[in-house]
Amino acid sequence: MLDKDLQSIQEARTLIQQAKQAQKKLAEMSQLEIDRIVKAMADAAYSNRERLAKLAAEETGFGLWKDKIVKNSFASVGVYESIKDMKTVGVLNENKTENIVEVAVPVGVISALVPSTNPTSTVIYKALIALKAGNAIVFSPHPGALNCILEATKVIREAAEQAGCPQGAIAAMTVPSLQGTETLMKHKDVSLILATGGSPMVKAAYSSGTPAIGVGPGNGPAFIDQSASIPKAVKRIIESKTFDNGTICASEQSVVVEECKKDEVIKEFEKQGAYFLSSEESAKLEKFIMRANGSMNPAIVGKSVQHIADLAGLTVPTQTKVLIAHETQVGMKVPYSREKLAPILAFYVEKDWMKAMDRCIEILMNEGAGHTMTVHSEREEVIRHFQLNVPVSRLLVNTPGTLGGIGATTNLAPALTLGCGAIGKGSTSDNVSPLNLMNIRRVAYGFKELEDIRPTETPKAEVQEPQKELNNDLIEQIVQEVLSKLTTK
Repeated sequence: MLDKDLQSIQEARTLIQQAKQAQKKLAEMSQLEIDRIVKAMADAAYSNRERLAKLAAEETGFGLWKDKIVKNSFASVGVYESIKDMKTVGVLNENKTENIVEVAVPVGVISALVPSTNPTSTVIYKALIALKAGNAIVFSPHPGALNCILEATKVIREAAEQAGCPQGAIAAMTVPSLQGTETLMKHKDVSLILATGGSPMVKAAYSSGTPAIGVGPGNGPAFIDQSASIPKAVKRIIESKTFDNGTICASEQSVVVEECKKDEVIKEFEKQGAYFLSSEESAKLEKFIMRANGSMNPAIVGKSVQHIADLAGLTVPTQTKVLIAHETQVGMKVPYSREKLAPILAFYVEKDWMKAMDRCIEILMNEGAGHTMTVHSEREEVIRHFQLNVPVSRLLVNTPGTLGGIGATTNLAPALTLGCGAIGKGSTSDNVSPLNLMNIRRVAYGFKELEDIRPTETPKAEVQEPQKELNNDLIEQIVQEVLSKLTTK
Protein backbone atom coordinates (compact mmCIF):
# COMPACT_ATOMS: atom_id res chain seq x y z
CA MET A 1 0.00 0.00 0.00
CA LEU A 2 1.34 3.39 -0.95
CA ASP A 3 2.37 5.79 1.80
CA LYS A 4 -0.28 8.51 2.29
CA ASP A 5 2.23 11.31 1.73
CA LEU A 6 3.43 9.76 -1.51
CA GLN A 7 -0.17 9.34 -2.65
CA SER A 8 -0.86 12.98 -1.84
CA ILE A 9 2.23 14.20 -3.70
CA GLN A 10 1.43 12.12 -6.77
CA GLU A 11 -2.20 13.22 -6.75
CA ALA A 12 -1.14 16.87 -6.61
CA ARG A 13 1.15 16.40 -9.61
CA THR A 14 -1.54 14.62 -11.60
CA LEU A 15 -4.20 17.23 -10.87
CA ILE A 16 -1.84 20.06 -11.80
CA GLN A 17 -1.00 18.41 -15.11
CA GLN A 18 -4.68 17.93 -15.92
CA ALA A 19 -5.43 21.49 -14.88
CA LYS A 20 -2.66 22.81 -17.11
CA GLN A 21 -4.15 21.09 -20.17
CA ALA A 22 -7.66 22.26 -19.27
CA GLN A 23 -6.48 25.84 -18.79
CA LYS A 24 -5.05 25.94 -22.30
CA LYS A 25 -8.56 25.22 -23.59
CA LEU A 26 -10.11 27.80 -21.27
CA ALA A 27 -7.69 30.42 -22.60
CA GLU A 28 -9.10 29.89 -26.10
CA MET A 29 -12.72 30.41 -25.06
CA SER A 30 -14.75 33.54 -25.69
CA GLN A 31 -16.19 35.78 -23.00
CA LEU A 32 -19.62 34.34 -23.77
CA GLU A 33 -18.43 30.76 -23.24
CA ILE A 34 -16.65 31.63 -19.99
CA ASP A 35 -19.69 33.49 -18.69
CA ARG A 36 -21.96 30.55 -19.47
CA ILE A 37 -19.73 28.26 -17.41
CA VAL A 38 -19.56 30.69 -14.48
CA LYS A 39 -23.34 31.14 -14.48
CA ALA A 40 -23.87 27.37 -14.37
CA MET A 41 -21.46 27.05 -11.45
CA ALA A 42 -23.18 29.79 -9.47
CA ASP A 43 -26.63 28.33 -10.11
CA ALA A 44 -25.55 24.86 -9.01
CA ALA A 45 -23.90 26.15 -5.85
CA TYR A 46 -26.97 28.19 -4.95
CA SER A 47 -29.27 25.21 -5.53
CA ASN A 48 -27.14 23.16 -3.13
CA ARG A 49 -26.55 25.92 -0.60
CA GLU A 50 -28.49 24.30 2.26
CA ARG A 51 -27.19 20.77 1.74
CA LEU A 52 -23.59 21.98 1.58
CA ALA A 53 -24.10 24.17 4.67
CA LYS A 54 -25.35 21.24 6.72
CA LEU A 55 -22.48 19.04 5.52
CA ALA A 56 -19.95 21.69 6.56
CA ALA A 57 -21.46 22.24 10.01
CA GLU A 58 -21.77 18.52 10.68
CA GLU A 59 -18.25 17.64 9.58
CA THR A 60 -16.33 20.52 11.14
CA GLY A 61 -18.42 21.25 14.22
CA PHE A 62 -17.84 24.95 13.54
CA GLY A 63 -20.53 27.59 13.30
CA LEU A 64 -24.24 27.43 12.53
CA TRP A 65 -25.59 25.69 9.44
CA LYS A 66 -28.28 28.33 8.91
CA ASP A 67 -25.60 31.03 8.75
CA LYS A 68 -23.54 28.83 6.44
CA ILE A 69 -26.51 28.86 4.05
CA VAL A 70 -26.17 32.64 3.96
CA LYS A 71 -22.44 32.33 3.27
CA ASN A 72 -23.03 29.82 0.47
CA SER A 73 -25.67 32.11 -1.03
CA PHE A 74 -23.32 35.06 -0.80
CA ALA A 75 -20.43 33.08 -2.34
CA SER A 76 -22.59 31.99 -5.27
CA VAL A 77 -25.26 34.57 -6.13
CA GLY A 78 -23.64 37.54 -4.38
CA VAL A 79 -20.25 37.01 -5.98
CA TYR A 80 -21.76 36.11 -9.36
CA GLU A 81 -23.82 39.29 -9.52
CA SER A 82 -20.72 41.38 -8.87
CA ILE A 83 -18.60 39.71 -11.58
CA LYS A 84 -21.09 38.67 -14.27
CA ASP A 85 -20.61 41.80 -16.41
CA MET A 86 -16.88 42.03 -15.80
CA LYS A 87 -14.79 41.95 -18.98
CA THR A 88 -12.09 39.32 -18.45
CA VAL A 89 -11.39 37.85 -21.91
CA GLY A 90 -9.59 39.39 -24.89
CA VAL A 91 -9.36 43.15 -25.38
CA LEU A 92 -10.38 44.96 -22.21
CA ASN A 93 -9.80 48.52 -23.31
CA GLU A 94 -8.65 50.36 -26.42
CA ASN A 95 -7.50 53.95 -25.98
CA LYS A 96 -7.24 55.42 -29.47
CA THR A 97 -6.05 58.78 -28.15
CA GLU A 98 -3.03 57.33 -26.37
CA ASN A 99 -2.65 54.37 -28.77
CA ILE A 100 -2.77 51.83 -25.91
CA VAL A 101 -4.61 48.48 -26.03
CA GLU A 102 -5.13 46.37 -22.90
CA VAL A 103 -5.58 42.61 -23.22
CA ALA A 104 -6.62 40.14 -20.50
CA VAL A 105 -4.21 37.26 -19.89
CA PRO A 106 -5.14 34.44 -17.45
CA VAL A 107 -2.45 33.63 -14.90
CA GLY A 108 -2.85 29.88 -15.57
CA VAL A 109 -3.23 27.19 -12.90
CA ILE A 110 -4.22 28.39 -9.43
CA SER A 111 -3.72 26.35 -6.28
CA ALA A 112 -6.23 27.25 -3.59
CA LEU A 113 -6.00 26.49 0.12
CA VAL A 114 -9.40 26.02 1.78
CA PRO A 115 -9.94 26.53 5.55
CA SER A 116 -12.23 24.49 7.77
CA THR A 117 -13.99 27.61 9.09
CA ASN A 118 -15.57 28.57 5.75
CA PRO A 119 -15.09 25.44 3.62
CA THR A 120 -17.92 25.20 1.10
CA SER A 121 -18.38 28.95 0.63
CA THR A 122 -14.65 29.38 -0.01
CA VAL A 123 -14.66 26.65 -2.68
CA ILE A 124 -17.61 28.26 -4.46
CA TYR A 125 -16.15 31.76 -4.32
CA LYS A 126 -12.62 30.86 -5.39
CA ALA A 127 -13.80 28.66 -8.25
CA LEU A 128 -16.06 31.40 -9.60
CA ILE A 129 -13.42 34.13 -9.62
CA ALA A 130 -10.76 31.78 -11.01
CA LEU A 131 -12.85 30.49 -13.92
CA LYS A 132 -14.20 33.97 -14.65
CA ALA A 133 -10.61 35.06 -15.33
CA GLY A 134 -9.95 32.00 -17.51
CA ASN A 135 -7.90 30.03 -14.99
CA ALA A 136 -7.98 26.42 -13.82
CA ILE A 137 -8.04 25.79 -10.07
CA VAL A 138 -6.92 22.93 -7.82
CA PHE A 139 -8.05 22.92 -4.18
CA SER A 140 -6.06 21.76 -1.19
CA PRO A 141 -8.74 20.98 1.43
CA HIS A 142 -8.29 21.32 5.15
CA PRO A 143 -8.35 17.72 6.44
CA GLY A 144 -11.00 18.65 8.99
CA ALA A 145 -13.41 19.65 6.23
CA LEU A 146 -12.38 17.21 3.50
CA ASN A 147 -15.75 15.66 2.68
CA CYS A 148 -17.78 18.88 2.44
CA ILE A 149 -15.02 20.51 0.36
CA LEU A 150 -14.96 17.56 -2.03
CA GLU A 151 -18.74 17.66 -2.33
CA ALA A 152 -18.78 21.41 -3.02
CA THR A 153 -16.07 20.90 -5.65
CA LYS A 154 -18.08 18.09 -7.25
CA VAL A 155 -21.24 20.22 -7.44
CA ILE A 156 -19.59 23.11 -9.25
CA ARG A 157 -17.32 20.93 -11.38
CA GLU A 158 -20.19 18.90 -12.79
CA ALA A 159 -22.22 22.03 -13.52
CA ALA A 160 -19.23 23.69 -15.18
CA GLU A 161 -18.47 20.69 -17.38
CA GLN A 162 -22.08 20.41 -18.47
CA ALA A 163 -21.81 24.05 -19.57
CA GLY A 164 -18.70 23.34 -21.64
CA CYS A 165 -15.84 23.61 -19.18
CA PRO A 166 -12.92 21.30 -20.04
CA GLN A 167 -12.36 18.41 -17.66
CA GLY A 168 -9.64 19.00 -15.10
CA ALA A 169 -10.20 22.75 -14.81
CA ILE A 170 -11.78 22.38 -11.34
CA ALA A 171 -10.33 19.76 -8.99
CA ALA A 172 -9.57 19.00 -5.34
CA MET A 173 -7.08 16.74 -3.66
CA THR A 174 -8.75 13.72 -2.06
CA VAL A 175 -5.67 12.76 -0.04
CA PRO A 176 -4.58 16.01 1.59
CA SER A 177 -1.28 16.21 3.47
CA LEU A 178 1.33 18.83 4.23
CA GLN A 179 3.62 17.27 1.63
CA GLY A 180 0.88 17.20 -0.98
CA THR A 181 -0.05 20.81 -0.30
CA GLU A 182 3.60 21.80 -0.50
CA THR A 183 3.81 20.10 -3.89
CA LEU A 184 0.71 21.96 -4.99
CA MET A 185 2.23 25.29 -3.97
CA LYS A 186 5.74 24.79 -5.32
CA HIS A 187 5.01 23.00 -8.61
CA LYS A 188 6.48 24.75 -11.65
CA ASP A 189 3.14 24.63 -13.50
CA VAL A 190 1.25 26.45 -10.74
CA SER A 191 1.14 30.16 -11.46
CA LEU A 192 -0.55 31.54 -8.36
CA ILE A 193 -1.59 30.48 -4.85
CA LEU A 194 -4.84 31.69 -3.28
CA ALA A 195 -4.12 31.13 0.40
CA THR A 196 -6.91 31.27 2.95
CA GLY A 197 -6.26 29.59 6.27
CA GLY A 198 -4.11 29.81 9.38
CA SER A 199 -1.07 32.09 9.54
CA PRO A 200 1.48 29.22 9.21
CA MET A 201 -0.15 28.01 5.98
CA VAL A 202 -0.36 31.50 4.53
CA LYS A 203 3.28 32.12 5.47
CA ALA A 204 4.22 28.85 3.76
CA ALA A 205 2.41 30.03 0.61
CA TYR A 206 4.38 33.28 0.53
CA SER A 207 7.61 31.36 1.13
CA SER A 208 6.95 28.80 -1.61
CA GLY A 209 8.56 30.74 -4.45
CA THR A 210 5.21 30.85 -6.29
CA PRO A 211 3.33 34.16 -6.47
CA ALA A 212 0.64 34.17 -3.79
CA ILE A 213 -2.35 36.13 -2.59
CA GLY A 214 -2.86 35.45 1.08
CA VAL A 215 -4.69 36.85 4.06
CA GLY A 216 -3.41 37.75 7.49
CA PRO A 217 -5.22 37.24 10.77
CA GLY A 218 -8.22 39.43 11.44
CA ASN A 219 -8.31 41.16 14.81
CA GLY A 220 -10.57 44.09 14.14
CA PRO A 221 -11.61 46.39 16.97
CA ALA A 222 -14.97 48.15 16.91
CA PHE A 223 -14.98 51.73 18.16
CA ILE A 224 -18.26 53.16 19.47
CA ASP A 225 -18.08 56.95 19.36
CA GLN A 226 -20.19 59.09 21.71
CA SER A 227 -22.16 60.37 18.70
CA ALA A 228 -23.22 56.87 17.63
CA SER A 229 -26.63 55.32 18.09
CA ILE A 230 -25.64 52.97 20.92
CA PRO A 231 -28.51 50.49 20.37
CA LYS A 232 -27.73 50.22 16.65
CA ALA A 233 -23.98 49.90 17.21
CA VAL A 234 -24.44 47.16 19.79
CA LYS A 235 -26.95 45.34 17.59
CA ARG A 236 -24.55 45.36 14.64
CA ILE A 237 -21.62 44.15 16.72
CA ILE A 238 -23.56 41.29 18.32
CA GLU A 239 -25.08 40.20 15.01
CA SER A 240 -21.65 40.26 13.41
CA LYS A 241 -19.81 38.48 16.23
CA THR A 242 -22.42 35.74 16.52
CA PHE A 243 -22.83 35.18 12.76
CA ASP A 244 -21.74 31.57 12.19
CA ASN A 245 -20.34 31.75 15.75
CA GLY A 246 -17.67 34.24 14.70
CA THR A 247 -15.83 32.15 12.10
CA ILE A 248 -15.35 34.98 9.57
CA CYS A 249 -12.04 36.76 10.18
CA ALA A 250 -13.54 40.21 9.57
CA SER A 251 -15.70 39.82 12.70
CA GLU A 252 -15.11 42.19 15.61
CA GLN A 253 -12.64 41.02 18.26
CA SER A 254 -12.68 43.99 20.65
CA VAL A 255 -14.99 46.86 21.55
CA VAL A 256 -13.43 50.24 22.37
CA VAL A 257 -15.58 52.96 23.95
CA GLU A 258 -15.14 56.45 25.37
CA GLU A 259 -15.28 56.78 29.13
CA CYS A 260 -18.31 59.07 28.97
CA LYS A 261 -20.36 56.32 27.29
CA LYS A 262 -19.03 53.30 29.18
CA ASP A 263 -22.07 52.67 31.40
CA GLU A 264 -24.56 53.26 28.60
CA VAL A 265 -22.76 50.85 26.27
CA ILE A 266 -22.46 48.13 28.94
CA LYS A 267 -26.13 48.45 29.79
CA GLU A 268 -27.10 48.17 26.11
CA PHE A 269 -24.90 45.12 25.55
CA GLU A 270 -26.47 43.39 28.56
CA LYS A 271 -29.91 44.36 27.31
CA GLN A 272 -29.22 42.73 23.94
CA GLY A 273 -27.87 39.46 25.35
CA ALA A 274 -24.18 39.96 26.16
CA TYR A 275 -22.67 38.67 29.39
CA PHE A 276 -19.80 40.60 31.03
CA LEU A 277 -17.40 38.26 32.77
CA SER A 278 -16.17 38.97 36.29
CA SER A 279 -12.41 39.14 36.79
CA GLU A 280 -12.45 35.56 38.10
CA GLU A 281 -14.53 34.29 35.19
CA SER A 282 -12.37 36.18 32.73
CA ALA A 283 -9.24 34.51 34.14
CA LYS A 284 -10.84 31.08 33.77
CA LEU A 285 -11.86 31.58 30.14
CA GLU A 286 -8.57 33.23 29.23
CA LYS A 287 -6.77 29.89 29.64
CA PHE A 288 -8.85 28.35 26.84
CA ILE A 289 -8.45 31.08 24.17
CA MET A 290 -4.85 30.37 23.16
CA ARG A 291 -2.72 27.24 23.13
CA ALA A 292 0.70 27.05 24.74
CA ASN A 293 2.38 27.85 21.40
CA GLY A 294 0.42 31.10 21.11
CA SER A 295 -2.00 29.93 18.41
CA MET A 296 -5.77 30.08 18.70
CA ASN A 297 -7.33 27.13 20.51
CA PRO A 298 -9.44 25.16 17.97
CA ALA A 299 -11.62 23.97 20.86
CA ILE A 300 -13.36 27.36 20.96
CA VAL A 301 -13.40 28.19 17.23
CA GLY A 302 -16.92 28.50 15.86
CA LYS A 303 -18.44 27.14 19.07
CA SER A 304 -21.52 28.41 20.88
CA VAL A 305 -21.37 30.48 24.06
CA GLN A 306 -22.75 27.57 26.08
CA HIS A 307 -20.14 25.15 24.74
CA ILE A 308 -17.35 27.60 25.55
CA ALA A 309 -18.76 28.30 29.02
CA ASP A 310 -18.95 24.57 29.77
CA LEU A 311 -15.38 24.13 28.55
CA ALA A 312 -14.15 26.82 30.93
CA GLY A 313 -16.36 25.77 33.82
CA LEU A 314 -18.49 28.92 33.74
CA THR A 315 -22.18 29.37 34.49
CA VAL A 316 -23.82 31.97 32.25
CA PRO A 317 -27.45 32.83 31.48
CA THR A 318 -29.05 30.44 29.00
CA GLN A 319 -29.81 33.06 26.35
CA THR A 320 -26.34 34.64 26.36
CA LYS A 321 -25.22 35.56 22.85
CA VAL A 322 -21.66 36.74 23.45
CA LEU A 323 -19.11 36.76 26.28
CA ILE A 324 -17.30 40.03 27.03
CA ALA A 325 -14.20 40.51 29.17
CA HIS A 326 -12.93 43.85 30.48
CA GLU A 327 -9.36 44.39 29.28
CA THR A 328 -6.67 47.04 29.68
CA GLN A 329 -3.67 45.31 28.10
CA VAL A 330 -2.60 44.47 24.54
CA GLY A 331 -0.02 41.87 23.57
CA MET A 332 0.66 38.46 22.11
CA LYS A 333 0.36 37.03 25.63
CA VAL A 334 -2.92 38.85 26.27
CA PRO A 335 -5.51 36.42 24.79
CA TYR A 336 -8.49 38.79 24.86
CA SER A 337 -6.57 41.35 22.77
CA ARG A 338 -6.05 38.84 19.97
CA GLU A 339 -8.14 37.18 17.23
CA LYS A 340 -10.88 34.97 18.66
CA LEU A 341 -13.01 33.20 16.02
CA ALA A 342 -15.75 32.63 18.57
CA PRO A 343 -18.43 34.74 20.31
CA ILE A 344 -15.91 36.34 22.70
CA LEU A 345 -15.08 40.08 22.84
CA ALA A 346 -12.58 42.23 24.73
CA PHE A 347 -13.88 45.52 26.17
CA TYR A 348 -11.64 48.60 26.42
CA VAL A 349 -12.52 51.98 27.91
CA GLU A 350 -10.53 55.08 26.89
CA LYS A 351 -10.65 58.75 27.94
CA ASP A 352 -11.72 60.15 24.55
CA TRP A 353 -11.89 59.25 20.86
CA MET A 354 -8.24 60.13 20.26
CA LYS A 355 -7.10 57.73 22.98
CA ALA A 356 -9.56 55.20 21.57
CA MET A 357 -7.98 55.52 18.13
CA ASP A 358 -4.53 54.99 19.65
CA ARG A 359 -5.82 51.85 21.36
CA CYS A 360 -7.29 50.51 18.11
CA ILE A 361 -3.97 51.09 16.35
CA GLU A 362 -2.14 49.31 19.18
CA ILE A 363 -4.48 46.30 18.92
CA LEU A 364 -4.07 46.10 15.15
CA MET A 365 -0.29 46.48 15.17
CA ASN A 366 -0.08 43.66 17.70
CA GLU A 367 -2.20 41.42 15.45
CA GLY A 368 -4.48 42.09 12.49
CA ALA A 369 -2.64 44.93 10.76
CA GLY A 370 -3.99 45.56 7.27
CA HIS A 371 -7.24 43.68 7.78
CA THR A 372 -10.48 45.31 8.99
CA MET A 373 -11.99 47.45 11.73
CA THR A 374 -15.30 49.20 12.33
CA VAL A 375 -16.26 52.66 13.53
CA HIS A 376 -19.72 53.55 14.79
CA SER A 377 -19.97 57.34 14.66
CA GLU A 378 -21.92 60.27 13.23
CA ARG A 379 -18.99 62.69 13.50
CA GLU A 380 -17.26 63.06 10.15
CA GLU A 381 -14.14 64.59 11.68
CA VAL A 382 -13.69 61.51 13.87
CA ILE A 383 -14.28 59.14 10.96
CA ARG A 384 -11.78 61.15 8.89
CA HIS A 385 -9.06 60.80 11.52
CA PHE A 386 -9.60 57.04 11.68
CA GLN A 387 -9.53 56.64 7.90
CA LEU A 388 -6.26 58.57 7.67
CA ASN A 389 -4.46 56.85 10.54
CA VAL A 390 -5.70 53.33 11.25
CA PRO A 391 -3.61 50.55 9.60
CA VAL A 392 -6.38 48.57 7.90
CA SER A 393 -7.44 47.86 4.32
CA ARG A 394 -11.13 48.09 5.19
CA LEU A 395 -12.46 50.75 7.58
CA LEU A 396 -16.16 50.03 7.96
CA VAL A 397 -18.53 52.73 9.18
CA ASN A 398 -21.86 51.99 10.88
CA THR A 399 -22.11 48.40 9.64
CA PRO A 400 -21.31 44.90 10.99
CA GLY A 401 -17.66 43.93 10.57
CA THR A 402 -18.34 40.41 9.32
CA LEU A 403 -20.82 41.24 6.59
CA GLY A 404 -19.39 44.67 5.81
CA GLY A 405 -15.86 43.39 5.31
CA ILE A 406 -16.85 40.72 2.80
CA GLY A 407 -19.03 43.18 0.89
CA ALA A 408 -22.46 41.86 1.89
CA THR A 409 -23.68 45.03 3.68
CA THR A 410 -21.30 47.46 1.94
CA ASN A 411 -20.41 48.15 -1.67
CA LEU A 412 -16.98 46.55 -1.36
CA ALA A 413 -16.29 43.79 -3.86
CA PRO A 414 -18.02 40.62 -2.57
CA ALA A 415 -15.18 38.33 -1.50
CA LEU A 416 -14.14 35.70 1.02
CA THR A 417 -10.42 36.43 0.60
CA LEU A 418 -9.61 39.81 2.10
CA GLY A 419 -6.15 41.18 1.34
CA CYS A 420 -4.17 42.87 4.11
CA GLY A 421 -1.72 44.88 2.02
CA ALA A 422 1.97 45.40 2.69
CA ILE A 423 1.49 46.28 6.35
CA GLY A 424 -0.19 42.90 6.82
CA LYS A 425 2.61 41.15 4.88
CA GLY A 426 0.27 40.63 1.92
CA SER A 427 0.50 41.22 -1.81
CA THR A 428 -2.78 43.15 -2.14
CA SER A 429 -5.18 45.14 0.02
CA ASP A 430 -8.15 44.27 -2.20
CA ASN A 431 -11.20 42.19 -1.63
CA VAL A 432 -9.90 39.61 -4.10
CA SER A 433 -11.83 39.35 -7.38
CA PRO A 434 -11.19 38.05 -10.93
CA LEU A 435 -9.24 41.25 -11.57
CA ASN A 436 -6.56 39.97 -9.16
CA LEU A 437 -6.35 36.66 -11.02
CA MET A 438 -5.33 37.88 -14.44
CA ASN A 439 -2.51 39.86 -15.97
CA ILE A 440 -2.96 42.72 -18.39
CA ARG A 441 -0.91 42.80 -21.57
CA ARG A 442 -0.51 46.38 -22.80
CA VAL A 443 0.02 47.01 -26.49
CA ALA A 444 1.59 50.41 -27.03
CA TYR A 445 2.07 52.10 -30.44
CA GLY A 446 5.03 54.39 -30.91
CA PHE A 447 4.37 58.09 -31.43
CA LYS A 448 7.85 59.61 -31.05
CA GLU A 449 11.26 58.99 -32.59
CA LEU A 450 14.62 59.16 -30.85
CA GLU A 451 15.32 62.62 -32.20
CA ASP A 452 12.04 63.78 -30.69
CA ILE A 453 13.14 62.87 -27.20
CA ARG A 454 16.92 63.58 -27.43
CA PRO A 455 17.82 66.84 -25.66
CA THR A 456 19.00 69.53 -28.11
CA GLU A 457 21.87 71.99 -27.38
CA THR A 458 20.69 75.48 -26.55
CA PRO A 459 22.61 78.11 -28.66
CA LYS A 460 24.83 80.33 -26.58
CA ALA A 461 23.64 83.89 -26.28
CA GLU A 462 26.01 86.60 -27.64
CA VAL A 463 27.93 88.29 -24.87
CA GLN A 464 27.34 92.05 -24.85
CA GLU A 465 29.28 94.70 -23.05
CA PRO A 466 27.34 95.95 -20.08
CA GLN A 467 25.84 99.35 -20.72
CA LYS A 468 26.77 102.17 -18.44
CA GLU A 469 23.91 103.65 -16.55
CA LEU A 470 23.29 107.30 -17.48
CA ASN A 471 23.24 109.73 -14.62
CA ASN A 472 23.75 113.52 -14.26
CA ASP A 473 27.51 113.26 -13.69
CA LEU A 474 28.00 111.08 -16.75
CA ILE A 475 25.88 113.39 -18.90
CA GLU A 476 27.95 116.39 -17.70
CA GLN A 477 31.18 114.56 -18.55
CA ILE A 478 29.99 113.74 -22.08
CA VAL A 479 28.90 117.30 -22.70
CA GLN A 480 32.28 118.68 -21.56
CA GLU A 481 34.13 116.26 -23.83
CA VAL A 482 32.05 117.31 -26.84
CA LEU A 483 32.53 121.02 -26.12
CA SER A 484 36.25 120.50 -25.66
CA LYS A 485 36.54 118.90 -29.08
CA LEU A 486 34.56 121.75 -30.72
CA THR A 487 36.75 124.43 -29.07
CA THR A 488 39.90 122.68 -30.27
CA LYS A 489 38.69 122.76 -33.82
